[in-house]
Amino acid sequence: MGKYIMKRIGYMFITLFIIATVTFMLVNFIPGDPIGAKAKALPESVQQNIRKKYKLDEPIYVRYGYYLYDLVRGDLGESIHYPGRSVNTIIKDQFPASFKLGIQAVLLGLIIGLPLGIIAAFHRSTWVDYTVMFIAIIGISIPSFVLAVLLQLYVGGKFGLPIAGWTGKTHMFSGFKYTVLPTLSLALPGIASNARFMRTAVLDVINQDYVLMAKSKGVPKFTLVWKHIIKNAMIPVVTILGPRIASIITGTIVVEQLFAVPGLGRELVNAIGNRDYTVVMSLTVFFSFLYVLSLLIVDIIYVLIDPRIKLEATNKK
Repeated sequence: MGKYIMKRIGYMFITLFIIATVTFMLVNFIPGDPIGAKAKALPESVQQNIRKKYKLDEPIYVRYGYYLYDLVRGDLGESIHYPGRSVNTIIKDQFPASFKLGIQAVLLGLIIGLPLGIIAAFHRSTWVDYTVMFIAIIGISIPSFVLAVLLQLYVGGKFGLPIAGWTGKTHMFSGFKYTVLPTLSLALPGIASNARFMRTAVLDVINQDYVLMAKSKGVPKFTLVWKHIIKNAMIPVVTILGPRIASIITGTIVVEQLFAVPGLGRELVNAIGNRDYTVVMSLTVFFSFLYVLSLLIVDIIYVLIDPRIKLEATNKK
Protein backbone atom coordinates (compact mmCIF):
# COMPACT_ATOMS: atom_id res chain seq x y z
CA MET A 1 0.00 0.00 0.00
CA GLY A 2 2.72 2.45 1.00
CA LYS A 3 4.74 1.79 -2.15
CA TYR A 4 1.67 2.25 -4.31
CA ILE A 5 0.75 5.52 -2.62
CA MET A 6 4.25 6.91 -3.09
CA LYS A 7 4.17 5.92 -6.78
CA ARG A 8 0.81 7.61 -7.27
CA ILE A 9 2.02 10.75 -5.52
CA GLY A 10 4.94 10.81 -7.94
CA TYR A 11 2.54 10.52 -10.89
CA MET A 12 0.42 13.24 -9.32
CA PHE A 13 3.32 15.69 -9.26
CA ILE A 14 4.24 14.84 -12.86
CA THR A 15 0.64 15.50 -13.90
CA LEU A 16 0.58 18.80 -12.04
CA PHE A 17 3.87 19.80 -13.65
CA ILE A 18 2.44 19.18 -17.12
CA ILE A 19 -0.77 21.05 -16.30
CA ALA A 20 1.16 23.98 -14.82
CA THR A 21 3.41 24.15 -17.89
CA VAL A 22 0.56 24.00 -20.40
CA THR A 23 -1.45 26.56 -18.45
CA PHE A 24 1.51 28.94 -18.26
CA MET A 25 2.15 28.70 -21.99
CA LEU A 26 -1.49 29.14 -23.00
CA VAL A 27 -2.00 32.14 -20.74
CA ASN A 28 1.23 33.86 -21.74
CA PHE A 29 0.66 33.34 -25.45
CA ILE A 30 -2.63 35.24 -25.31
CA PRO A 31 -2.26 38.43 -27.36
CA GLY A 32 -2.21 41.65 -25.38
CA ASP A 33 -0.73 43.01 -22.20
CA PRO A 34 -2.50 42.69 -18.82
CA ILE A 35 -0.74 45.81 -17.57
CA GLY A 36 -1.30 47.96 -20.64
CA ALA A 37 -5.09 47.59 -20.54
CA LYS A 38 -5.26 48.44 -16.85
CA ALA A 39 -2.67 51.19 -16.56
CA LYS A 40 -2.71 52.84 -19.98
CA ALA A 41 -3.49 56.22 -18.38
CA LEU A 42 -0.31 56.04 -16.29
CA PRO A 43 3.05 57.40 -17.43
CA GLU A 44 5.19 54.97 -19.40
CA SER A 45 7.81 54.89 -16.63
CA VAL A 46 5.19 53.79 -14.09
CA GLN A 47 3.95 51.10 -16.44
CA GLN A 48 7.48 49.81 -16.84
CA ASN A 49 7.92 49.63 -13.07
CA ILE A 50 4.70 47.63 -12.79
CA ARG A 51 5.84 45.25 -15.53
CA LYS A 52 9.18 44.84 -13.77
CA LYS A 53 7.42 44.05 -10.48
CA TYR A 54 5.51 41.18 -12.10
CA LYS A 55 8.51 40.21 -14.27
CA LEU A 56 6.54 40.86 -17.45
CA ASP A 57 9.60 42.55 -18.93
CA GLU A 58 11.54 39.28 -18.76
CA PRO A 59 11.69 36.64 -21.53
CA ILE A 60 9.05 33.95 -21.26
CA TYR A 61 11.50 31.23 -20.24
CA VAL A 62 12.72 33.39 -17.33
CA ARG A 63 9.14 34.00 -16.19
CA TYR A 64 8.48 30.27 -16.48
CA GLY A 65 11.43 29.54 -14.20
CA TYR A 66 10.22 32.01 -11.59
CA TYR A 67 6.71 30.56 -11.90
CA LEU A 68 7.84 26.98 -11.21
CA TYR A 69 10.13 28.11 -8.38
CA ASP A 70 7.24 29.88 -6.65
CA LEU A 71 4.95 26.87 -7.12
CA VAL A 72 7.48 24.54 -5.49
CA ARG A 73 7.69 26.93 -2.52
CA GLY A 74 3.89 27.00 -2.24
CA ASP A 75 3.74 30.64 -3.29
CA LEU A 76 0.95 31.02 -5.86
CA GLY A 77 1.83 34.60 -6.61
CA GLU A 78 0.13 37.97 -6.33
CA SER A 79 -2.87 39.26 -8.22
CA ILE A 80 -2.06 41.72 -10.99
CA HIS A 81 -5.49 43.34 -10.92
CA TYR A 82 -5.49 43.72 -7.12
CA PRO A 83 -1.90 44.49 -6.08
CA GLY A 84 -0.99 43.22 -2.64
CA ARG A 85 -3.58 40.42 -2.71
CA SER A 86 -1.94 37.02 -2.95
CA VAL A 87 -3.56 33.99 -4.56
CA ASN A 88 -2.94 32.05 -1.34
CA THR A 89 -5.14 34.58 0.45
CA ILE A 90 -7.78 34.35 -2.27
CA ILE A 91 -7.96 30.55 -1.85
CA LYS A 92 -8.07 30.88 1.93
CA ASP A 93 -10.92 33.39 1.79
CA GLN A 94 -12.98 32.03 -1.13
CA PHE A 95 -12.47 28.27 -1.07
CA PRO A 96 -14.64 27.61 2.04
CA ALA A 97 -17.73 28.85 0.18
CA SER A 98 -17.05 26.61 -2.83
CA PHE A 99 -16.21 23.69 -0.55
CA LYS A 100 -19.41 24.11 1.45
CA LEU A 101 -21.53 24.31 -1.68
CA GLY A 102 -19.81 21.34 -3.31
CA ILE A 103 -19.97 19.04 -0.29
CA GLN A 104 -23.65 19.77 0.24
CA ALA A 105 -24.36 18.97 -3.42
CA VAL A 106 -22.36 15.72 -3.26
CA LEU A 107 -24.03 14.57 -0.04
CA LEU A 108 -27.49 15.38 -1.40
CA GLY A 109 -26.68 13.46 -4.56
CA LEU A 110 -25.66 10.42 -2.51
CA ILE A 111 -28.50 10.57 0.01
CA ILE A 112 -31.16 10.74 -2.70
CA GLY A 113 -29.48 9.11 -5.70
CA LEU A 114 -28.20 5.87 -4.14
CA PRO A 115 -31.53 4.85 -2.52
CA LEU A 116 -33.36 5.66 -5.76
CA GLY A 117 -31.00 3.39 -7.69
CA ILE A 118 -31.40 0.57 -5.17
CA ILE A 119 -35.19 0.87 -5.18
CA ALA A 120 -35.28 0.90 -8.98
CA ALA A 121 -33.10 -2.22 -9.16
CA PHE A 122 -35.28 -4.20 -6.74
CA HIS A 123 -38.42 -3.10 -8.65
CA ARG A 124 -37.07 -3.68 -12.12
CA SER A 125 -39.50 -3.19 -15.04
CA THR A 126 -42.17 -1.67 -12.81
CA TRP A 127 -43.55 1.86 -12.65
CA VAL A 128 -41.11 2.56 -9.81
CA ASP A 129 -38.15 1.66 -12.02
CA TYR A 130 -39.49 3.71 -14.93
CA THR A 131 -40.10 6.72 -12.69
CA VAL A 132 -36.57 6.65 -11.29
CA MET A 133 -35.05 6.32 -14.75
CA PHE A 134 -37.18 9.21 -16.00
CA ILE A 135 -35.88 11.37 -13.15
CA ALA A 136 -32.34 10.26 -14.00
CA ILE A 137 -32.74 11.18 -17.67
CA ILE A 138 -34.13 14.60 -16.76
CA GLY A 139 -31.31 15.18 -14.27
CA ILE A 140 -28.60 14.34 -16.78
CA SER A 141 -30.22 16.28 -19.62
CA ILE A 142 -30.69 19.60 -17.80
CA PRO A 143 -27.42 21.50 -17.20
CA SER A 144 -26.84 22.87 -13.72
CA PHE A 145 -26.90 26.49 -14.86
CA VAL A 146 -30.27 26.00 -16.62
CA LEU A 147 -31.73 24.50 -13.47
CA ALA A 148 -30.21 27.38 -11.49
CA VAL A 149 -32.05 29.91 -13.65
CA LEU A 150 -35.32 28.00 -13.31
CA LEU A 151 -34.94 27.87 -9.53
CA GLN A 152 -34.28 31.59 -9.45
CA LEU A 153 -37.38 32.30 -11.51
CA TYR A 154 -39.86 30.02 -9.77
CA VAL A 155 -38.47 29.39 -6.27
CA GLY A 156 -36.17 32.31 -5.51
CA GLY A 157 -37.61 34.76 -3.01
CA LYS A 158 -40.19 32.22 -1.81
CA PHE A 159 -40.07 30.08 1.33
CA GLY A 160 -37.36 32.38 2.67
CA LEU A 161 -34.87 31.25 0.03
CA PRO A 162 -32.87 34.19 -1.40
CA ILE A 163 -31.10 34.07 -4.76
CA ALA A 164 -28.25 36.33 -3.62
CA GLY A 165 -26.79 37.95 -0.53
CA TRP A 166 -24.08 35.46 0.43
CA THR A 167 -21.30 37.81 1.46
CA GLY A 168 -17.68 37.20 2.32
CA LYS A 169 -18.56 37.63 5.99
CA THR A 170 -20.68 34.48 5.87
CA HIS A 171 -18.46 31.84 7.46
CA MET A 172 -18.29 28.13 6.80
CA PHE A 173 -21.16 27.04 9.06
CA SER A 174 -23.60 29.91 8.59
CA GLY A 175 -25.85 31.30 5.89
CA PHE A 176 -27.43 27.96 5.04
CA LYS A 177 -30.43 29.62 3.36
CA TYR A 178 -28.12 31.15 0.73
CA THR A 179 -26.83 27.70 -0.25
CA VAL A 180 -30.14 25.89 -0.74
CA LEU A 181 -30.90 26.90 -4.35
CA PRO A 182 -27.33 26.61 -5.69
CA THR A 183 -26.97 23.27 -3.91
CA LEU A 184 -30.13 21.94 -5.54
CA SER A 185 -28.99 23.07 -8.99
CA LEU A 186 -25.63 21.32 -8.54
CA ALA A 187 -27.04 18.19 -6.90
CA LEU A 188 -29.55 17.13 -9.58
CA PRO A 189 -26.96 15.76 -12.06
CA GLY A 190 -25.33 13.87 -9.17
CA ILE A 191 -28.67 12.41 -8.08
CA ALA A 192 -29.33 11.24 -11.63
CA SER A 193 -25.88 9.73 -12.18
CA ASN A 194 -25.79 8.01 -8.78
CA ALA A 195 -29.24 6.51 -9.36
CA ARG A 196 -28.26 5.13 -12.79
CA PHE A 197 -24.90 3.75 -11.64
CA MET A 198 -26.35 2.21 -8.49
CA ARG A 199 -29.25 0.59 -10.34
CA THR A 200 -26.90 -0.97 -12.91
CA ALA A 201 -24.44 -2.13 -10.24
CA VAL A 202 -27.16 -3.70 -8.07
CA LEU A 203 -28.69 -5.54 -11.03
CA ASP A 204 -25.26 -6.89 -11.93
CA VAL A 205 -24.53 -8.07 -8.38
CA ILE A 206 -27.95 -9.68 -7.90
CA ASN A 207 -27.17 -12.17 -10.66
CA GLN A 208 -23.76 -13.15 -9.29
CA ASP A 209 -23.23 -16.75 -8.15
CA TYR A 210 -22.32 -15.83 -4.57
CA VAL A 211 -25.64 -14.01 -4.16
CA LEU A 212 -27.58 -16.99 -5.45
CA MET A 213 -25.57 -19.24 -3.13
CA ALA A 214 -26.35 -16.98 -0.16
CA LYS A 215 -30.05 -17.14 -1.01
CA SER A 216 -29.98 -20.94 -1.19
CA LYS A 217 -28.34 -21.06 2.25
CA GLY A 218 -31.16 -19.04 3.74
CA VAL A 219 -29.15 -15.92 4.56
CA PRO A 220 -31.49 -13.31 6.15
CA LYS A 221 -32.78 -10.81 3.61
CA PHE A 222 -31.28 -7.76 5.35
CA THR A 223 -27.84 -9.38 5.52
CA LEU A 224 -28.12 -10.52 1.92
CA VAL A 225 -29.07 -7.08 0.67
CA TRP A 226 -26.59 -5.07 2.74
CA LYS A 227 -23.55 -7.34 2.97
CA HIS A 228 -23.64 -9.19 -0.32
CA ILE A 229 -25.43 -6.83 -2.72
CA ILE A 230 -25.18 -3.17 -1.73
CA LYS A 231 -21.63 -3.36 -0.40
CA ASN A 232 -20.33 -4.89 -3.61
CA ALA A 233 -22.47 -2.62 -5.78
CA MET A 234 -20.89 0.45 -4.17
CA ILE A 235 -17.54 -0.12 -5.91
CA PRO A 236 -18.58 1.32 -9.32
CA VAL A 237 -20.18 4.28 -7.54
CA VAL A 238 -16.94 5.02 -5.69
CA THR A 239 -15.21 5.16 -9.08
CA ILE A 240 -17.11 8.30 -10.04
CA LEU A 241 -17.46 9.74 -6.53
CA GLY A 242 -13.94 11.13 -6.12
CA PRO A 243 -13.75 13.00 -9.42
CA ARG A 244 -17.32 14.23 -8.93
CA ILE A 245 -16.45 15.74 -5.54
CA ALA A 246 -13.49 17.58 -7.02
CA SER A 247 -15.39 18.69 -10.12
CA ILE A 248 -18.37 19.99 -8.14
CA ILE A 249 -16.21 21.83 -5.61
CA THR A 250 -14.12 23.46 -8.32
CA GLY A 251 -16.55 23.46 -11.24
CA THR A 252 -19.35 25.64 -9.88
CA ILE A 253 -18.22 28.62 -11.95
CA VAL A 254 -21.50 29.48 -13.68
CA VAL A 255 -23.67 28.62 -10.68
CA GLU A 256 -21.54 30.77 -8.40
CA GLN A 257 -21.89 33.64 -10.83
CA LEU A 258 -25.67 33.27 -11.02
CA PHE A 259 -26.15 33.17 -7.25
CA ALA A 260 -23.31 35.62 -6.46
CA VAL A 261 -21.55 33.04 -4.30
CA PRO A 262 -18.21 34.35 -2.97
CA GLY A 263 -16.31 31.25 -4.11
CA LEU A 264 -13.35 30.34 -6.27
CA GLY A 265 -15.50 29.83 -9.34
CA ARG A 266 -16.58 33.44 -9.39
CA GLU A 267 -13.03 34.51 -8.58
CA LEU A 268 -11.73 32.62 -11.63
CA VAL A 269 -14.31 34.19 -13.93
CA ASN A 270 -13.39 37.66 -12.69
CA ALA A 271 -9.68 36.89 -13.13
CA ILE A 272 -10.22 35.83 -16.73
CA GLY A 273 -12.19 38.99 -17.45
CA ASN A 274 -9.51 41.14 -15.83
CA ARG A 275 -6.68 39.29 -17.61
CA ASP A 276 -5.23 38.54 -14.20
CA TYR A 277 -2.72 35.97 -15.41
CA THR A 278 -1.35 35.04 -11.99
CA VAL A 279 -4.75 34.21 -10.53
CA VAL A 280 -5.86 32.24 -13.62
CA MET A 281 -2.73 30.09 -13.67
CA SER A 282 -2.64 29.46 -9.92
CA LEU A 283 -6.34 28.60 -9.56
CA THR A 284 -6.08 26.22 -12.52
CA VAL A 285 -3.21 24.38 -10.83
CA PHE A 286 -5.11 24.35 -7.52
CA PHE A 287 -8.22 22.88 -9.17
CA SER A 288 -6.07 20.26 -10.90
CA PHE A 289 -4.44 19.33 -7.61
CA LEU A 290 -7.84 18.68 -6.03
CA TYR A 291 -8.85 16.51 -8.97
CA VAL A 292 -5.79 14.28 -9.08
CA LEU A 293 -5.84 14.00 -5.28
CA SER A 294 -9.42 12.74 -5.47
CA LEU A 295 -8.34 9.99 -7.88
CA LEU A 296 -5.70 8.80 -5.41
CA ILE A 297 -8.20 8.77 -2.54
CA VAL A 298 -10.66 6.74 -4.63
CA ASP A 299 -8.06 4.04 -5.29
CA ILE A 300 -7.33 3.78 -1.56
CA ILE A 301 -11.04 3.57 -0.72
CA TYR A 302 -11.32 0.64 -3.14
CA VAL A 303 -9.26 -1.53 -0.80
CA LEU A 304 -11.25 -0.46 2.25
CA ILE A 305 -14.51 -1.45 0.54
CA ASP A 306 -13.26 -4.66 -1.04
CA PRO A 307 -9.99 -6.21 0.28
CA ARG A 308 -9.94 -8.48 -2.80
CA ILE A 309 -8.77 -5.53 -4.87
CA LYS A 310 -4.98 -5.36 -5.02
CA LEU A 311 -3.33 -2.02 -5.68
CA GLU A 312 0.06 -3.46 -6.52
CA ALA A 313 0.73 -6.02 -9.20
CA THR A 314 1.84 -9.41 -7.97
CA ASN A 315 4.76 -11.21 -9.54
CA LYS A 316 3.77 -14.26 -11.53
CA LYS A 317 6.05 -17.21 -11.46
